[in-house]
Amino acid sequence: MAINVAEQLVNMLADAGIKRIYAVTGDSLNPVNDAIRRDKRIQWIHVRHEEAGAYAAGAEAQLTGNITCCAGSSGPGHVHLVNGLYDAHRSGAPVLAIASTCINSEFGMNYFQETNPIKLFDDCSLYNQVANTPEQLPRMLQAAMQHAIQLLGVSVVGLPGNVASAAATESHSSLKSYRTQPVIRPSEEEISALAGLLNKEANIVLFCGYGCRGAHEEIVALAQKLKAPVAYSFRGKMEVEYDNPYAVGMTGLLGMTSGYEAMHDADVLLLLGTDFPYTPFMPSDNKIIQIDIKAEHLGRRAHLTMGLQGNIKDTLKALSPLINEKKEEKFLKTQKAIYKKALDHLYENVKSHRGNVNAIHPEYVASVIDKLAEDDAIFCLDTGMCCVWGARYIQATKGRDILGSFVHGSMANAMPQAIGASFACPDRQVVALCGDGGLSMLLGDLMTIAQYKLPVKIIIFNNRSLGMVKLEMEVAGIPDWQTDMIDPVFEKIAEAMGIKGIKISSPEETEPLLKEVFETSGPVVANVMTDPNALALPPHIEWEQMKGFTMSMTKLMLGGRMQEVIDTVKSNINHLDDLL
Repeated sequence: MAINVAEQLVNMLADAGIKRIYAVTGDSLNPVNDAIRRDKRIQWIHVRHEEAGAYAAGAEAQLTGNITCCAGSSGPGHVHLVNGLYDAHRSGAPVLAIASTCINSEFGMNYFQETNPIKLFDDCSLYNQVANTPEQLPRMLQAAMQHAIQLLGVSVVGLPGNVASAAATESHSSLKSYRTQPVIRPSEEEISALAGLLNKEANIVLFCGYGCRGAHEEIVALAQKLKAPVAYSFRGKMEVEYDNPYAVGMTGLLGMTSGYEAMHDADVLLLLGTDFPYTPFMPSDNKIIQIDIKAEHLGRRAHLTMGLQGNIKDTLKALSPLINEKKEEKFLKTQKAIYKKALDHLYENVKSHRGNVNAIHPEYVASVIDKLAEDDAIFCLDTGMCCVWGARYIQATKGRDILGSFVHGSMANAMPQAIGASFACPDRQVVALCGDGGLSMLLGDLMTIAQYKLPVKIIIFNNRSLGMVKLEMEVAGIPDWQTDMIDPVFEKIAEAMGIKGIKISSPEETEPLLKEVFETSGPVVANVMTDPNALALPPHIEWEQMKGFTMSMTKLMLGGRMQEVIDTVKSNINHLDDLL
């Protein structure tokens, strides 16, 4: 029986393993919606905002490694997709976006809801084309899926409504997707040269990023031979921290002194699968070697002694037999002692400084979440202060995952990513650490959680402010302005949507009420009133940052905001020794 183009598209999506489409239906997208309804192999997830759908698709792709799909109809639906697609693309998530358009005979005529998908999506995609004829659709869709799967990023296929409804034609393309896993590593000569350098150097540190996923065993084995401390980025934390006796923590804005000092004290720094962008935290006086699957990453963040292209697992498998096991452990023991001291300091803070009513210390909240969450939980963190507390207090286990907008750095990511995570992994606990500012941006998609009865735990770190922006302004010597927020009563909004809502106002009730959150079988929104003046200090503080902060506090006092200065000092007195 003859089929139309929309049905042909659905066949190809289902054959590629796509299980659901996150979308808001309408107008030009309706033929695809109807084809999915009749086919029944793919679930249509009715999100409230297309941006949330793109985030959810990106989260599902990152957790499963499989291609996922979102869609938006012509005009506003396209524009709403863009931010979530940027995040997926920059995170290397294989996502296919179906951008339905007005009928193609109206292109370029300023038609109702007309947008130009080529211009709109070009910067956030690997592949971006519009199928203007039935003959083009299967070939373009084939190319789009292969780009997303093999190159890891977003592909966009524009589909005019009249083409979607037209009769499909026989295609010369394969009509199925292919996933290949080639072995990519440096040449034997390059591996030998790398081994020679590492064998003759004394103090070596490994710094691991997200590109190390799947290589935990090889990293620990190399660290054991080299007696090398292992530092890592936030995206690399869950891949390398667990069951790793050589771990010394993170560096960067979210990290600790131990990761920073180990990297700077090393003779050789070996960068593995990381495109770490924060150059002020990178050392400049030691030898740096970088290995990355993407050759275009080599050397763009630091001066390199050696730059090699390769998959980390395959490269380390080839390298390890050539490494002579070192006997001297003094450097390793010194760095591990620094790490232990930093960890002890972190956890001593949460024991002795839990905050007050309506000003619970966020560090304490994060530590309780870590304690109560399951060992295979998925954590979705909003950009901002939630990332800081999550990075420092959510501990890695072999089964845990952390998602965030780690490269694009967008607010509002955590809750919609939790939607995708819950669909992708229905047997795992999903916890979203949301800022009040971030959650407010896409608040309507709590109804998506309610509609599909997703057992997501939404924990709001409600500091009534844009906390990270406030800190940025203070460090720059600018008095914070327009960062305070008047929020809705989040737990009441949750209840109005059919979701259990809980308010947590004091340190004493934090653990018992969060325990109730985790023991609830369905979705929960917990509105935790955290301290708006809590600061997150980076592992290395420059004099200019201290000077800027002092200037900001002085300007606040001169502007009549003395009480705010006093509250800030009181809230962070436990960090005083970090500054001295």
